[in-house]
Amino acid sequence: MYRLKKLPVFIATVLMIGVSCSDEFLEVPPTGSLGAAQLENQAGAEGLLIGAYSALNGVFGNRFEGPNHWITGSICGGEANKGTDAGDYSAINPVQRYEIDPTSGDINRFWEGRFEGVVRCNNVIATVQSAGDNIVAAEATRIIAEARMLRGHFYFDLKKHLNSIPYFDETIAPTDVPSIPNTPDVWGKIEEDFQFAYDNLAGETGAGRVNKWAARAYLGKAQLFQGKFAEAKASFDDVIANGVTSNGLKYALLDDYAQIYNAENDNHAEAVMDVESANNTGNVQNANAFDDLNYPYNTGPDGPGNCCGFFQPSIELGNSFRTTPEGLPLLDGSYNDPANEVANNFKWVVVDGNAEEDFVEDADPLDPRIDHSIGRIGIPYLDWIEHPGSAWIRSFPYAGPYSPKKYIYYKSQENTFTDGSSWTRGYALMNYTIIRYADVLLMAAEAEIEAGSLEQARTYVNQVRERAANSEHWVKENSDPDANAANYVIAEYPPSQFATQEDARTAVRFERKLELSGEGHRFFDLVRWGVAADVLNDYLAYESQYLVTKFGGASFTAGKNEFYPIPQAQIDIQGSDVLTQNPGY
Repeated sequence: MYRLKKLPVFIATVLMIGVSCSDEFLEVPPTGSLGAAQLENQAGAEGLLIGAYSALNGVFGNRFEGPNHWITGSICGGEANKGTDAGDYSAINPVQRYEIDPTSGDINRFWEGRFEGVVRCNNVIATVQSAGDNIVAAEATRIIAEARMLRGHFYFDLKKHLNSIPYFDETIAPTDVPSIPNTPDVWGKIEEDFQFAYDNLAGETGAGRVNKWAARAYLGKAQLFQGKFAEAKASFDDVIANGVTSNGLKYALLDDYAQIYNAENDNHAEAVMDVESANNTGNVQNANAFDDLNYPYNTGPDGPGNCCGFFQPSIELGNSFRTTPEGLPLLDGSYNDPANEVANNFKWVVVDGNAEEDFVEDADPLDPRIDHSIGRIGIPYLDWIEHPGSAWIRSFPYAGPYSPKKYIYYKSQENTFTDGSSWTRGYALMNYTIIRYADVLLMAAEAEIEAGSLEQARTYVNQVRERAANSEHWVKENSDPDANAANYVIAEYPPSQFATQEDARTAVRFERKLELSGEGHRFFDLVRWGVAADVLNDYLAYESQYLVTKFGGASFTAGKNEFYPIPQAQIDIQGSDVLTQNPGY
């Protein structure tokens, strides 16, 4: 979605309502503000709508606000480590250990940023309704539908992070907002927004805007989160059969997995809902500022970003890409056995000095998506050099051997698909996909399993694996473009894996881990499946064998850590009689 922050129209202060004096001579509009007469027309409403779109990537520049949830979704989901070292952005340290405190400024900024988005959407809707005949009826409905789609997204994000939240729409006076208590009972309102958008938006709305099919997919996702599998199946059936992108492309998996994350291929057939970027606007927030830390460390001219070594894929995630000789995942968890660990049992990680000299490239079978997803030593890093290992890793003992690789720009794109006007070169322009078509297929597979349609679920999962098996697009050696960079082996699932619901669930859940790794979904998947405590405590036990200084003694507490705390700063503003803290905090 467009986030044109160079055209701000409305800025709201979330849940902090100022009361002005009633004397007319004191009622002076702030410099640069716009009155109702200027806004209650189509141009004014469209400007407010742009402001709502711009909140998708965050408002305050805090990295917890980013739409990709690299901290709250991926790091806390066990598929990545904070990276860098213990002293850098140390506020993330307790978060990745499941020890976040309600006084965290980062979770407060997340709250403020998402509610800022809600307020902007409410203002769009209220303004259009007040404009009356100043806006053609069809255009008024379309603008409201877009705003409601965005509002549904902001509330969905708040719900999956915090569970119990205050809900207010355009009918609530701003002065009444601080007295609204938080409640977990908001799913119905979220569904209503997505349903309205689906009913009132066109399929082809123009690149960068939400459309009816994004709304239908998001409605299905909301239904899936609630365990409403029959309803979710109907939503996904509709999207798969009829859905098109906002620029009119029939939804499809791209032939080349890597092209999902390439800025030169934005607005592709797999993009169901995305956040768009721009450079050289005078504000690097319009590029992917939420990802500015997430590049290999200290790369110099041989690599992207030149900073900062955050968001390192976990050792456990790397192991997950191990396959059998026949190309199937090790669904029994044996990928973490010493014989199956990727990167030669990590002997090179604990060697001081010339670690690479003790490293032997892995020769055993791997899912080819590993080298589109993880930067590994000795493997070409996009069109840069081969990943050099310790030269690009700030601290092996603290964060492990890997670098992030998705949503990283290419060497050939320097200063064309990046914004180099700030402190780092790491402001890239590829769109982040909030929902992509592979995600839809895998969610649909879940719904089919619960409906008892196991063979249809297998068909959806195998479509995703078939794309990954396209050897033309596997990572190749720099020295020989015909040679694969590793021993890639992948196959479709046989019917036997989908013979029972339990086995089918195992396969689909693991496929989401592989296909969507590092895209911010993992933690929320584990929570909605009801397995977060078991999976994440096993992850901590495994990872702390190598990263003991980071994870030693850490644990996930069931009944608490499934949701983040209500920010204490907001409880202090509204009062503990209005906002109730989540259990365990």
